[in-house]
Amino acid sequence: MDNVREMLENSPGAIPVDADLVAKCVEACFDCEQSCVACADACVGEKNQNELVACIRLDLACADLCAATGRIISRELAGDPGMAPNALRACAEACRICAEECERHAPHMDHCRICAEACRRCEEACQSLLSALG
Repeated sequence: MDNVREMLENSPGAIPVDADLVAKCVEACFDCEQSCVACADACVGEKNQNELVACIRLDLACADLCAATGRIISRELAGDPGMAPNALRACAEACRICAEECERHAPHMDHCRICAEACRRCEEACQSLLSALG
């Protein structure tokens, strides 16, 4: 998070909210992206992968939204009337949906438990930043 925060602080534009809040959200997005990709890959390796198709698809969709959101909010947020808030809303919702699916498999698949936890952290970070942006 230090590198993300340092980059934000050294941007020529003003950050309209607390830099730590933005940095936490960026990190949560990229952590969730990685967790979702790894979870999808692990699901493919499971013996019952046919039962995990929804989980795999949600993992991959969530990973894509997290990556895009992380990149969008890494940029200057000042003067952004809608892109960042809309990306944050979409990411939070994708994380909620993905977490719910992974939580169904979490009792018997640790990769789904880990992914669900990352999704919940990202959902919370997106909601917090969204609230701060007002």
